[in-house]
Amino acid sequence: MEYRTLGLSGLRVSAVGLGCMGMSHGYGTPANKRDMIRLLDDAVDMGYTFFDTAEIYGTVDDPHANEELLGEALQPYRDRIVIATKFGLEFENPGGDGPHPLIPDSSPVAIRKALEGSLRRLRTDHIDLYYQHRIDPDVEPETVAGVMLDLMKEGKILHWGISEADEEYLRRAHAVCRVTAVQNRYSMMARWHEALFPVLEELGIGFVAFSPLANGLLTANYDASSTFDPHSDYRAAMPQFKKESFEKNRELMDYITQLADEHHATPSQISLAWMLCKKPWIVPIPGTRHLCRLKENAGAPDVKLSQEEIARIDRTLDTIPMSEVFGGSKIVKPQNVI
Repeated sequence: MEYRTLGLSGLRVSAVGLGCMGMSHGYGTPANKRDMIRLLDDAVDMGYTFFDTAEIYGTVDDPHANEELLGEALQPYRDRIVIATKFGLEFENPGGDGPHPLIPDSSPVAIRKALEGSLRRLRTDHIDLYYQHRIDPDVEPETVAGVMLDLMKEGKILHWGISEADEEYLRRAHAVCRVTAVQNRYSMMARWHEALFPVLEELGIGFVAFSPLANGLLTANYDASSTFDPHSDYRAAMPQFKKESFEKNRELMDYITQLADEHHATPSQISLAWMLCKKPWIVPIPGTRHLCRLKENAGAPDVKLSQEEIARIDRTLDTIPMSEVFGGSKIVKPQNVI
């Protein structure tokens, strides 16, 4: 495994992190806990040091299952790893079909309550990287950043970041308390956040790419016959997994497969290497429940693409036809209680 630093923060992580949400939430029935503990052990043995979770990754019956899983599995390695978790969201209707609408709350009281819960479940006295999960339109970025600064002084968090940040919010927050990383959706099918890259470079902020394989589509392991449970698996509602989308994305998948063949790699490794080779401060966090995929993703940094090849791939992606891709859950305001 290779390692890199998120911007100018000094926070060193494995070049590929592990997004852990799908072990407990959003990708069908939660995986067996014992199996996932073994998988997380294997990840550490392979050199993964960057593990991503959030307080809301769970089920109706066990709403914080993912943090609890990581707390148990990673406690023996706590001094060797970086744990990232998130605050500021709850589901509007967690019992319904997903993806569930999201209710933001980044008030100072809510942040502190969330942090104490995460510390307890993760069995730690500090969070390495604490993200605002989504922007709360009712709370100014300076207020959120001020709380982060206080939590750093208290030693409860070491770094902070923002998920789905835009430039204005990022600049205002960063002016109060240095932001270590932005975590935004990014893949060959979802490139709209590339406009933020010059700002990140200017401010010395890292970029953590979630859904770097377009929720698994770019692994080339699915086809029009693939089905998903609409109650427990978000992919059932994602446009890139609709039956007609596989034909729309045929040329894209053929192109990625061609690149993979040329580099003696897999489609997943090409998709990850494409972003890893763009900037030294980009870190993708693909998720998996399977040891073979964990090994496959760990091999992505070994695939080296030149800047000329990256530019050529980008030009092709600009013109190649592809379906819509899932862009995130709806943000809603809580209902007024009378």
